[in-house]
Amino acid sequence: QVQLVESGGDSVQTGGSLRLSCTASGVTTYFNYMAWFRQVPGKEREGVSAIDIRGGDTYYADSVKGRFSISQDNAKNTVYLQMNSLKPEDTTVYYCAALAGYNDASPLSPRKYNYWGQGTQVTVSS
Repeated sequence: QVQLVESGGDSVQTGGSLRLSCTASGVTTYFNYMAWFRQVPGKEREGVSAIDIRGGDTYYADSVKGRFSISQDNAKNTVYLQMNSLKPEDTTVYYCAALAGYNDASPLSPRKYNYWGQGTQVTVSS
């Protein structure tokens, strides 16, 4: 049974930094993409960043380019999201996602992924 567990969410002030972690357990060797999403209540889930696990390509939403960075540690089955220069509008729940198999959806589309974590809360105060 595949499980994704996020950690690292916290409350920080504007301009602060956080590092989110997503650790995968179970049969993870077939993961091809992993990603971070966020969702404000009442809105669609937004792709924040994604990484091609085998090729290393990375993808970012325009709203986080230059501030957020995604990375992976394959030995630990973990993907990280380093978030710098945080803004109040970054406040929400962040979800980790993983794709086993292949499809043509965009790496930042929630339709691409078939495994999801439970989420971790990030709060940025002004």
